[in-house]
Amino acid sequence: MKPRNCNWLIVAAAILVTSLALKAQNVDAPAGQAPQAAVGQTPNATGNAAPGPEAGRGRGGRGFPPPTHGLGMNAVGRVLDPAYDTTPPELPADLKPGGVLIYSKTNGFRDEPAIQASDAALAAIAKMRGLSYFVTENGAIMNPEQLSKFKLVIWNNNSGDTLNDDQKAAFKAWMEKGGVYFGIHGAGGDPAPVGDRGANFAGIRSEANWKWYIANMIGVQFIGHAHIQPADIHVEDVKSPLAKGLPAIWHRADEWYAFSENPRNKPGFHVIAAVDEKSYDPANYSMGGDHPSIWWHCVGNGRALFSALGHGAEMYQEPLMIQFLDNAMVWGVDPRAGGSCSAMH
Repeated sequence: MKPRNCNWLIVAAAILVTSLALKAQNVDAPAGQAPQAAVGQTPNATGNAAPGPEAGRGRGGRGFPPPTHGLGMNAVGRVLDPAYDTTPPELPADLKPGGVLIYSKTNGFRDEPAIQASDAALAAIAKMRGLSYFVTENGAIMNPEQLSKFKLVIWNNNSGDTLNDDQKAAFKAWMEKGGVYFGIHGAGGDPAPVGDRGANFAGIRSEANWKWYIANMIGVQFIGHAHIQPADIHVEDVKSPLAKGLPAIWHRADEWYAFSENPRNKPGFHVIAAVDEKSYDPANYSMGGDHPSIWWHCVGNGRALFSALGHGAEMYQEPLMIQFLDNAMVWGVDPRAGGSCSAMH
């Protein structure tokens, strides 16, 4: 990877984040004119991405797909027309192997500004690092041929059951053969299904229906969250590449996820950082004082990293959040930074 100046990285990411966040709030269009969506996936009547010369990607193959679920660009709420995608996106002809896939499909709850902002920040980091990357909300990209183009797949604030059985099998095989997964916030925040309905309390088919994903990728089941408020994150593994440039105590506001069990107690799980429950009000979502927020572990020959941080669009303008996302991307694509799980078995 090409060396990059960290300040340049932060500035570039902040510029992209700001422009996308403003677009998401409908404030960047000329007076009397509706804002134009980025060139990308065009939704059809079922909510799937319709194929075309720009299908599944943006201008030049490096842009951002527009909202495809009927919520509107400033909306936060339940996806109105959840659906599986069946037509894979067209990858850019010049996409080099070993890069980064940024996947942000939602079939449950969706925060449009947050997804647009986080997609922008991640794409900016990849660009500054000289990495090939692709941004999509098309779940049909989870097929053996297209997954083979990527070293790191970032599940960015996903929700709901986004993949059909064949797509799940393809991702599982890719992962266990040596892929790297990085799950951000909502990607691990689906409640468990209730009873035999296959849906959670809100009536949405949950990502938690996919037992392998919860048990093997996240490792623990999300149960709820405290409201957004400032808190102290204790960065524990200061020698990890994932902690590079982060303070020992990272004070920031977020929506603090809680889980059914502590990942620290699971064999092979490495906790990087934990939120201090004494520094905020966890309400009904205490984890007994020890409350991990960032951890990683091996999945077959692959590596899985999960971070519960990153609820709001504005959070992807924080310099330390950009630093962490940069650390995670380097860790994901460079075995020298993250280690090889194949050597651990």
